[in-house]
Amino acid sequence: MWKLSPLWFLLLCSSAALVSAQRSRSPWQTLSGKQPLVVARGGYSGVFPDSSLKAYALAAQFGMPDSLVWCDVQLTNDGAGICFPDIRLENASDIDLVYPRRRKTYLVNSVSTQGWFSVDFTLNDLLPVNMKQRIYSRASNFDASVNQIVSVDDLVSQVKPPGLWLSVPNDAFFTQHNQSMRNFIISASKRFIINYISSPEVGFLRSIASRFRTGPTKLVFQFLEPDQMEPTTNQTYASLLTNLTFIKTFSAGIILPKKYIIPFDNSLYLQQPKSIVTDAHAAGLQVFGYNFVNDAILPYNYSYDPVAEYLAFIDNSEFSVDGVISDFPMTASASIDCYSHMSKNDSVKENVLVISNEGASGDYPGCTEKAYEKAVSDGADILDCPVQITSEGIPFCLGSINLRDRTTASQSDFINRAADNPQLGIDKGIFTYNLTWTEINTLRPAIYNPFSNYLMFRNPKSKNDGNFMQLSDFLTYANTSAVSGVVISIENAAYLAANQGLGVTDVVLDILSKAGFNKKIMIRSSDSAVLSKFKRSRNYELVYLIKEDVGDILNSTISEIKKFASSVVLTKESVYPTDKFFLAHDTKIVQKLQAFGLSVFVQLFQNEFVSQPWDFFSDPYLEVNSHVKYYLVNGVITDFPATVARYKRNRCLGYKVFPAYMLPVPTGGLLTLMSSQALPPAEAPNPILTDESVIEPPLPPIRAPTNSTGSGMSAPGPVAPNGQPTLVGNAILSGISVLLAALVLC
Repeated sequence: MWKLSPLWFLLLCSSAALVSAQRSRSPWQTLSGKQPLVVARGGYSGVFPDSSLKAYALAAQFGMPDSLVWCDVQLTNDGAGICFPDIRLENASDIDLVYPRRRKTYLVNSVSTQGWFSVDFTLNDLLPVNMKQRIYSRASNFDASVNQIVSVDDLVSQVKPPGLWLSVPNDAFFTQHNQSMRNFIISASKRFIINYISSPEVGFLRSIASRFRTGPTKLVFQFLEPDQMEPTTNQTYASLLTNLTFIKTFSAGIILPKKYIIPFDNSLYLQQPKSIVTDAHAAGLQVFGYNFVNDAILPYNYSYDPVAEYLAFIDNSEFSVDGVISDFPMTASASIDCYSHMSKNDSVKENVLVISNEGASGDYPGCTEKAYEKAVSDGADILDCPVQITSEGIPFCLGSINLRDRTTASQSDFINRAADNPQLGIDKGIFTYNLTWTEINTLRPAIYNPFSNYLMFRNPKSKNDGNFMQLSDFLTYANTSAVSGVVISIENAAYLAANQGLGVTDVVLDILSKAGFNKKIMIRSSDSAVLSKFKRSRNYELVYLIKEDVGDILNSTISEIKKFASSVVLTKESVYPTDKFFLAHDTKIVQKLQAFGLSVFVQLFQNEFVSQPWDFFSDPYLEVNSHVKYYLVNGVITDFPATVARYKRNRCLGYKVFPAYMLPVPTGGLLTLMSSQALPPAEAPNPILTDESVIEPPLPPIRAPTNSTGSGMSAPGPVAPNGQPTLVGNAILSGISVLLAALVLC
């Protein structure tokens, strides 16, 4: 057992007193009281090949002024230090193709390992070797570019990073092969400043501790998996974590995987944070969080929001880590500089409307009171209700006319009513107009998982929470909440009138006239006839939905839209067109529509990284910022209102000069960094929206239901003398007490 000398004890006590005084005057709960550091692991390795020159250059350009770049040092046969993320070179380069016969087998941490190793090659041998993306889920388009293996000296001289972090993961291995990592590190420290040196090997750090006792360089011990053995002490990392006083004898800090600090269970839900950060600070040790990435499945508590995860580690009431080691340093930098120490009461710095999509449907089943309550709590400006109608003519909020999409209908006896509806383009649907309100309430809402093919699911614990809401109940709730208005969406009105005898527009108009709603009411539809009917009735704000991805809109077409709408909804692809998920070229659609006096809203914004083109670096905030700052859109429609609400209040929007991580993304930026053979094939341009596309015939008169496909078994509701279905919505209320129940967070 290592013992702490009296001198060390006194130093620790005085250090703790100084830290306490510093932290009492700072909003940060780091050891020094300063803001956390951002460490770019392998440069911007979330985009470019890990440890390539491009990755380092991007990280240095777009990080915070005091950020550092991380280099995993491996040694060559001639003693040169290279930056490479793995002991086996074939895992992140094409060395197996350049030297197919030079594979070897060595013991690595007592495990027989086959591969290509740096100790078998000189630095000159490695010149023809090209770095490549080592994580298959990331874009490989940059692999064909020239990405030579970078030496540590070249990294410093060519990139000139603001700070340097050298990681030494395999000292024991190189010692076995007569290479001295200690000599290399000490020699390098004489040529340039090394801010931090880290290693998971106690022996290596202790061997250089006396050399770096004074000066700018700090030593940091890296913890690996808890049950893994540290090679020089024969103790597990879990055991070493219980002896921080020993770690302090040779190290100024520790690196911990995220789950050491805030663990999560097998279901991907967070558990209570551990006390390790405060324990380490009490021992005088800095703490750096490891494994921060945007493009991985996060615990569900974060709602797929990478900024929310960073804030959990740097901005909570108990502790702050002293730095984050990230593959996406722009997001980490923005989290610290722009989004930390915010509250929901902070002033709005960007006047962009936050419009919910089925409420906070990224967290709860859409259009339930749970989803709407969460959206209001998260800061939505406008709540939406996509109106569907039951067989007896009751309008309610649901994101699809097909109950199989948003409810448990597929697991119910109603599966026997499944039918094809060619007119709506739906196969085997269970349709709202075929069921009564009572029948629909025998079902449970179901959270919509748009990316289940990527095995990405939303909040499984709450996947069936909440209750369906009639339109009248929705309006009652919205009228008493903090939102400024609602948007009522109406689709399939012509079909419902002509084939099902259901006048959805008349029913909605009747409910709106009786609701006593005193806030903004927006009516949204892709059918100009629907909007024209509402225009005749009252001064609603009418919003035309352009469902298709379009490349341009004729001026004459915009003039036609102006006749029945004051706002337009575009798809993201219409604003930022892509080629194989890379931003392709600029458009002028938003500018043209706004020049005609139309507001422009864009959909659909989601936090899941697979929903964002590569150019947005798997960062939902960067995507929103680019639409708002580059194209000046008036509002965004989102499954996750909390993300956009946090964006519009962030501190950096108030800066006179925006930091690099808050600049909008230009189109075609990543394409210019690819070799010609790696460019994605240009996709056919999106079509031009013409007059014929927006001019619709008037809504047909309401007719008795036909026996056409999809009509199902249910008869229509009773018809009043004026030809409209009898309205019974007010007779079935879920109760305002349910709507105002306390918010249950996941």
